[in-house]
Amino acid sequence: MKKLLILLLMCMTLIPASGKESQERWHHNKYSMFIHFGLYSELGGVWEGKPITRGYSEQIQSFAGIFSDWYGDTALRFNPTLFHADSIVALAKKAGMRSIIFTTKHHDGFCMFKTATTDYNSYDATPGKRDFVKELAEACKRGGINFGMYFSLIDWHFPQAYPISSHNCDFITPQHHEFTKQQVTELLTNYGPISELWFDMGSNTPQQSQELYELVHKLQPDCMVSGRLGNDRYDFAVMADNAYPEGALQTAWQSAASMFNETWSYRSWQERGDVHTKAMEKLRSLINVVSHGGNFLLNIGPKGDGSVVPFEKEVLTEIGAWLEKNGEAIYDTDASPFREQYEWGAITRKENTLYLILSGKYPLHGEIILNTPGFKLKEAKGNYTHISQKKGNLHITVPQTAYNNTDIEVLSLDMDVTTPIAATHEYVPNYSYSCFDYYSNYRSTVSYEWEIPNRNTQLELTYTPQEIGKELVITNPTGNEQRITLDGAKASPLKVNPKTKWGKRYLCGPGSSLFDAPSTINISLDKTPVRNGQWKETNEEKMMFPANILETYFVMQEVESPVAQDVLVDVGAGNGIEVYLNGRSVMKHLNPYRCKFREEKVLLHLQKGLNQIVLRLYNRFEKETGYLLRPSDKQIVYKQRYTYTVSEEDKKQPAIKLQIKQNNLPTQHTDTELHNLTVRIK
Repeated sequence: MKKLLILLLMCMTLIPASGKESQERWHHNKYSMFIHFGLYSELGGVWEGKPITRGYSEQIQSFAGIFSDWYGDTALRFNPTLFHADSIVALAKKAGMRSIIFTTKHHDGFCMFKTATTDYNSYDATPGKRDFVKELAEACKRGGINFGMYFSLIDWHFPQAYPISSHNCDFITPQHHEFTKQQVTELLTNYGPISELWFDMGSNTPQQSQELYELVHKLQPDCMVSGRLGNDRYDFAVMADNAYPEGALQTAWQSAASMFNETWSYRSWQERGDVHTKAMEKLRSLINVVSHGGNFLLNIGPKGDGSVVPFEKEVLTEIGAWLEKNGEAIYDTDASPFREQYEWGAITRKENTLYLILSGKYPLHGEIILNTPGFKLKEAKGNYTHISQKKGNLHITVPQTAYNNTDIEVLSLDMDVTTPIAATHEYVPNYSYSCFDYYSNYRSTVSYEWEIPNRNTQLELTYTPQEIGKELVITNPTGNEQRITLDGAKASPLKVNPKTKWGKRYLCGPGSSLFDAPSTINISLDKTPVRNGQWKETNEEKMMFPANILETYFVMQEVESPVAQDVLVDVGAGNGIEVYLNGRSVMKHLNPYRCKFREEKVLLHLQKGLNQIVLRLYNRFEKETGYLLRPSDKQIVYKQRYTYTVSEEDKKQPAIKLQIKQNNLPTQHTDTELHNLTVRIK
């Protein structure tokens, strides 16, 4: 029996450097507990009797402007006698969680473990003299679940680190980097097997990230490293706080969510609302993440006395009860094999079984339709009234009662292969997550894939001068590789209509945002993309100007095209760039680390009538940024033919799924930058 993974349109997973087995163990965890607990828990979001409403409560030292010695004195009364590691492990297991990630050190620099590097720790500085990391590590071992560690790369207490900043992404000094390596060595040496090391914030150089990554795997080869280490040195990507990707990623990834978006640690004055509403909210988040192939890390923030907030305990218990009943649709599953997003809910997959989780809106006419050519339904389980298969489509009628707001129903479909699946020739992107650091990460396009018939096939590759000299790698699911160098031998001029009119050019900024912005945008001269911004007309095709870190600028240009046509455009930016055409992102990537300015070409497919080109310029590090936007002097593309030779083994398949990417990129997460390339079957 063929697996659904191979025969339906689905991307291939990238295997991280820590090894396939450890990646698979981590991937199948699906659901874990995050714990933010430290000195800040004692304060509970309050300083000098007043609630601190700005920022996360675990960063109260920064947002309340507390002197370091005053904040440090909190340790003198920090004595969490109600922190019981075995009870927390029992709660995690009851909630259906398979691992615990604990804050060994947050930005304040206070260590929740006994360390030789500083006396600013829970053993030497507090009345209880406790090593909380040790207690929890041993409890996890007794309870039979994985134990992982959070570790902040920011340290407001270490003298040779950068001082407190508003963004927590300063460079790491050499002295601080050595201090970090000492503490990481202790953590990975003294507490048994660690499932993952969850680095956070700061901005390492590529060398610093590489050194820490190698150190972790030298000490514990199976320990998974989080993407917030930076510079694409990781084993699993991490989304921004309480954020979720627009679609599936072809790498191991995780969404970290707090119980309330406003804070991660305990906040005594937090409005908590209804338990069931919150449980359903977080359960839907879990389902969303797992259906896209990720893992969900849900946080609790114990009180200063160490006890778990009753509201959070009840939320976890309710989610656990749903998982007790429906866990087979979550645990040990893979992402939905369909690229479509469904308003009615989500899909997970295990071998040839599809799980339809009714977590969304009641479908139109009460019917779910799935395109499943080449597959026959063997058995269906769940709350439905009728199911049929017509012309490769499954039609499933579900009752209104399946969306009753008190529970989330699951349908399971066992499928069987009966006929070959037709080659779709669809050319679709595969995504990973590339980054400099927390603020500078995004869904990178690492390859493209499509299907061809099971015979030798001639391909026509079209590309621009931007791609000349690049070596491409074409692979299939069995791992066979064929390589092509784009030689630019056969030029084909673009016939740009002479009546094409380039309108006025406008600049707006600065704004402040993550690089990982939505892939669609809706702006006009009366609607600015940045807060309090204004569009300013500019006649400059290329312009440089002063900028601060983490600033974003936008350039907008309207083009009136008398016909639908292709136009080659020169663009440029500093640390990162995104190009939108008529509201949709057509090209996006970070430039090489600390690149001050880079020029490149992008092929735009203009529609007949008015077109809008928008550049999004991202500055992470530099004191100056700029833009370039103009039609290229030479409107030319190249066409190159290549015959893909099919092996005897592949000829036995009904169709062959090919994947194409650029060769010799720095990491498997680096954008392949083939947005101008098209591949057609001749």
